[in-house]
Amino acid sequence: MNIIELKDVGLLRNGRWILQDINWTVKSEQHWALLGLNGAGKTALLHMLSAYHFPAKGEINVLGRQFGKDILGERLRQEIGLVSQTLQSRFYESDSAYQIVLSGGFASIGLYETPTDPMRERAQQLLKEMGCYHYGNRPFNTLSQGERQRVMIARALMGEPKLLILDEPTNGLDFLAKEQLLEAVGRIAKQKDCPTILYVTHHVDEILPEFSQTLMLKEGRVFDSGLTKSRLTESSLSKFFGIDVNVSWVNHRPYISKRI
Repeated sequence: MNIIELKDVGLLRNGRWILQDINWTVKSEQHWALLGLNGAGKTALLHMLSAYHFPAKGEINVLGRQFGKDILGERLRQEIGLVSQTLQSRFYESDSAYQIVLSGGFASIGLYETPTDPMRERAQQLLKEMGCYHYGNRPFNTLSQGERQRVMIARALMGEPKLLILDEPTNGLDFLAKEQLLEAVGRIAKQKDCPTILYVTHHVDEILPEFSQTLMLKEGRVFDSGLTKSRLTESSLSKFFGIDVNVSWVNHRPYISKRI
C-alpha cells in the first residue's frame, strides 16, 4: 500500500501558490526525509497531509484515503503521529511526562479518561524505549527541550500510528541532546513493526541512514526526490542551496560545508 500519494498537487493560500506541481509517492516500509529551507513549504505540506489544508488542484491519498471522497479530519489524524513545536505548546505543562504519553492513547490534549492496564504498560515501555522512563513522573514544564521532544515522540507512538511525522524535532537542542534524539529516532526506525517515518528538517546532517529516501522541497516545488545517496550529491546540493558545497559521509550520514 502507498502511505502517501500526491499527483500534481497545488495549494493556494491568500491568493498565492504555496505549493505547486507536487508529485510524491511514499510506499509502506519506507522512511523519508523531507529537506527544505525555511519558507520552502514544508509546514504547508505537512498540514495538507494531515487534512488541515485541502489542495486547490491535484489528487491526494493518505493512508488509503482520497481527499475529497473519503471522510477525513480527526479519523485520519488518529492514524498519524505528529510531533511539532506547535503541538507541544498546547499541552498542560503541569502534567507529568507519563500522563502526556498516556494521553496519546486517546488522541487528547490532557488525560480525561481512565487508561487501561495495557495502555499503562505500553506507555511505560515507550518511555523506556525513548530513554524517558527515569523522569516519567516529572512535570512536563521541568524538562529540558530535548527531554520534552522524546516524551512527545513516545506520545505520538502511543496510538500505534501508521505514519509518524517528525517536524524539525531538533530545533533548539544542543549537540548532545540532538544526537540523543536522533539515536532514539534511529532505534524506532529499525523496529520491525514501526510506522512509516517522515522526518522534516533543514539540516542535511540529520538525515539518518534509515531514511533511505529524500524529498527536496524548494520554493514550493519538488526540487528532487528518490534514493538519499543519489540525491544528496555535491552537484545537487550546490544547486539546491544556491552555493557551492562539499559533501562528506560519516557513519552513513551526510555533512556539508561551503566550498572555498
